[in-house]
Amino acid sequence: MNLRFIDWIWHIRGSLALAPGLSGNQAFDRLDPLFRQTGTSHERTSDTLTFRKKDQAAQDKMSVFDNGVLRIERGAAGAVLRYHLISRALLFCFLAPLLFLGIAQFTIVVVEHQKASADAAKSEKKDAKKKDAQVALNPIDKALGAPAPEKPKKDGADKAEGKNKKPSPTPAYVFAGIFAFLYLVGRILEDRLIKAQFRKRLLGS
Repeated sequence: MNLRFIDWIWHIRGSLALAPGLSGNQAFDRLDPLFRQTGTSHERTSDTLTFRKKDQAAQDKMSVFDNGVLRIERGAAGAVLRYHLISRALLFCFLAPLLFLGIAQFTIVVVEHQKASADAAKSEKKDAKKKDAQVALNPIDKALGAPAPEKPKKDGADKAEGKNKKPSPTPAYVFAGIFAFLYLVGRILEDRLIKAQFRKRLLGS
């Protein structure tokens, strides 16, 4: 399976044209402060910079990314910075809704099973009550004018049964929606933020 068709989920790729006459070393010098953060290690040559992050601090402007490669490519139109960044946080936010949707479906199955079991139990109780109601008076009691037996009343357990709350898939749907929203916002926002950060340091705009 070619992961390139799906790795856009947690990989961010982009490019940025460099100012005329700016060398690869000069470009990386301007970007260097981004890679001198706690938990960040990096290696660089004249045209390539590779970085990795571990236990990155929240104030790190690139904290959402775990590793990546920045490369300077030169063409007829001039030098271009191409970057390929990887984020496990984006992958988590993408997978979390699927997990909660699975939990919601499992909850629905459990509720349906409980409902079927409860219906079967109620049916058995109704049959038992019908048999109790059909008990005839003893001839002597009937001659003495004794009242007919009353129908059995519902016990407290039956009342409590209706009050018991059943599991609901709603919370799982809510969390799925929250994480889906976080992923969509994060995927679009982080793409724009990192490009703006590179542009600011390389072009001063």
